[in-house]
Amino acid sequence: MHRRGWLSLATSAAVAASPLWASGCAALADGAAPTADTLRGTGDLGVVIQRARGAITVVNTSQRTLLGEVTGLGDLSHASVVFSRDGRYAYVFGRDGGLTQVDLLRERTVHRVMQAGNSIGGAISADGTLVAAQNYVPGGVKVFDAKTLALLADLPATYGTGQRSRVVGLVDLPQRRFAYSLFDADAICIADCADPAHPRVHTLEGIGRQPYDALVTPDGRYYIAGLFGEDGLAMVDLWEPKPVVRRILAGYGRGQQPLPVYKMPHLRGWAVAGRHAYLPAIGRHEVLVVDTTTWQEVGRIPVAGQPVFVMARPDGRQMWVNFAVPDYDQVQVIDTPSQRVVDTLRPGKAVLHMEFTPRGDAVWISCRDDHLVRVIDTATRQTLATLAVDAPSGIFFTARAQRMGF
Repeated sequence: MHRRGWLSLATSAAVAASPLWASGCAALADGAAPTADTLRGTGDLGVVIQRARGAITVVNTSQRTLLGEVTGLGDLSHASVVFSRDGRYAYVFGRDGGLTQVDLLRERTVHRVMQAGNSIGGAISADGTLVAAQNYVPGGVKVFDAKTLALLADLPATYGTGQRSRVVGLVDLPQRRFAYSLFDADAICIADCADPAHPRVHTLEGIGRQPYDALVTPDGRYYIAGLFGEDGLAMVDLWEPKPVVRRILAGYGRGQQPLPVYKMPHLRGWAVAGRHAYLPAIGRHEVLVVDTTTWQEVGRIPVAGQPVFVMARPDGRQMWVNFAVPDYDQVQVIDTPSQRVVDTLRPGKAVLHMEFTPRGDAVWISCRDDHLVRVIDTATRQTLATLAVDAPSGIFFTARAQRMGF
């Protein structure tokens, strides 16, 4: 049997094992009035990116099942997803510039626009009304109506003699604002889109060379951009009346020869646990530990390879780390009180992403080259489920809708 056929059977079996979903989907599709048996919430839904097929798989995190898929989403080789506040709609940002609004309950595309030639992700405003996409080609940020995907604002991110910079590290802030970094212009921008027809952009220049990604702390106060062109990070206190850039961890690799960088690390608000931020060191087999009250380095944790994602379990007790090649079959678990690695797992070939369930009882891990997603108990590290998904990459759960910076 062809693997694709087996995958279809596996998906069908999962759907068949979920009678509430199956009947609920049918009721929605037919326009029939929902009943107590067909109604369902969206708090335990999520999606898994099938990067090679341009599709997403809709999943249920309580039942640990695959519910169905939505196809025709273009190039998803670096896709990311944000969710509407009610968790019903997923906004899928494709690498080819496609932006798609997907109804998770109906498993179908609602709106789709080609908004750029090369895109790298996006964000949704705190009130859920605006969706913003960050672009490489042409550079800049575009802001859309979350209901219709109508273009509301184009922020071109120009610098120098009129060139457009590639944009990275786009995050949502309170009051319909966004922050993002300009890779080519060495700058951080804060965009106020309270009136999308007249957005106001404040640019902080000279922040350091080549910001590659960024995070906002869970309280929305600090925006931190990692720098690819030099050791260190750029931080902005967004609560200041006139925000300025402050350099932190400058020269953290001083006196040491950096290793070749095989994959750019990623930063998001998940890297903050308690009073500490855990950050991947560029070109090093280390996780840097920063005290968020002083923003001074307070430790380094040796790990198995070059970290890509350093992600806190929602309670902050553990950090889970995956790696670039050649160590991307491993995942390590850091105990945050002792700040040491307490477990090394090998869930499958080419681990690309991890996502915790909302309370952190389990973590879903995509293993691209094994064509599976493994669900692991974060306390026992035992496998709870193994799900067949074609070349899975990013995993995104609807609980992100309730968190700033996700």
